This record gives sequence, structure tokens and C-alpha cells, in this order.
Amino acid sequence: MQYNQEDQRSGSAAGAAKRPFFRRRRGCPLSGKGAPKIDYKNIPLLKRYISEKGRILPSRITFISAKKQRELTRAIKLARLLALLPFKAS
Repeated sequence: MQYNQEDQRSGSAAGAAKRPFFRRRRGCPLSGKGAPKIDYKNIPLLKRYISEKGRILPSRITFISAKKQRELTRAIKLARLLALLPFKAS
């Protein structure tokens, strides 16, 4: 099987068809219209952003903006102090 020099270049059309170059960024699920409000009493929402071991999931996994991640962290920590959420999953 022979390859052209164009196929070896990173910008060739043949290489771009095989592998996506640009991935569309996802928006923050807690921002925008119709987004749920972050509140320490909204336990089902907070549980979505906690791992099985009880740790807060990072924003690179959940795609939450930095501002909303700080709000979420405060709400989770307050819910833990009020015994609405566990500190550790047993």
C-alpha cells in the first residue's frame, strides 16, 4: 500500500476524515435558561455531582463553569454540615 505525501500531512483532507479535529464544547448544564438553581436543600441535584465515594466531581468531568462549580461546592459542603448529605459513602 502506497501513501502520498499529502496523506502524511496533518492538514490533509484524508486525515481529517479519519479523525475529528475539532470537538464542540459543551455548555454548562447549570447556566442559561431553564437551568436548576443551586441550593443546599436540592439534594437530588447535589447527588448528581458527587461520586460514589462521596467526593465532589471535578468540573472537567461535569462540564460545569468555574463560577457554578464554586456555588455547587459551597452548597454540597453546607448540606454535609447539616447532615443532608454524607461526608463519606459507607
